[in-house]
Amino acid sequence: MPRFAANLSMLYPELPFLDRFAAAARDGFEGVEYLFPYEHAPEVIAERLQAAGLQQVLFNAPPGDWNGGERGLACLPGREDEFRAGIAQALRYAQVLRCPRVHVMAGLLPSGRTRDELRPTYVANLRWAAAEAARAGVNLLLEPINLRDMPGFFLNRQDHAHDLVAAIGAANVQVQMDLYHCQIVEGDLAAKIRQYLPTGRVGHFQIAGVPQRHEPDLGELNYPFLFGVIDDVAQACGWQGWIGCEYRPARGATAGGTSDGLDWLRRWRAAAA
Repeated sequence: MPRFAANLSMLYPELPFLDRFAAAARDGFEGVEYLFPYEHAPEVIAERLQAAGLQQVLFNAPPGDWNGGERGLACLPGREDEFRAGIAQALRYAQVLRCPRVHVMAGLLPSGRTRDELRPTYVANLRWAAAEAARAGVNLLLEPINLRDMPGFFLNRQDHAHDLVAAIGAANVQVQMDLYHCQIVEGDLAAKIRQYLPTGRVGHFQIAGVPQRHEPDLGELNYPFLFGVIDDVAQACGWQGWIGCEYRPARGATAGGTSDGLDWLRRWRAAAA
């Protein structure tokens, strides 16, 4: 049965970040993820995890100037020192939080530059980061992101991500398969799950309804069917990862809105019991 992790950057928006851990535990989540932990000391977050009985399953490495519009540094020539410092910071947090996965955002294409031109920088940065992460027992994840939500992002397709994983050539580099982004860019999700999950190169899934990125039961995707596909393939190949719930609650920051919108999860749990 798939294990679901609450994305605390998006869920429970009515609460301060540190209070979202307890809210996720009350709703039956056993794991959490989020974008960035760096506004809080790792020891403070670790206390919240322990108090709520939660496992930290994923967070992102520093992306550069997020508020200024940057979305990662890995593909950017001339930013290697900053990239390496960010990886070092992320691995320190991962050790304290006992988090086995860190997502490394690729970055936006600089004006006038092509993906082919930036590929050597990206591959070299990830090879270096993979070696550092391996010493810490951490896997690094690469995520294709759709160009509607993030125009100019370096990495958009599953085949591109798997090609890059092969080029990097490190056992601890995997793909973060976000079904929301994949549906917008490519579709054919069930076939892609069946194609890529058995390779051992999918480290994590994420979900959201399409097109509005609300709860997975709102929109064009049949998530109960897709959860069944993941479950069937996972049992066949021994995959034991997590599915991150990275969506914006349709009820917004209304008190209790995230919890009220979890009927999709309650139904799945009841059906799988």
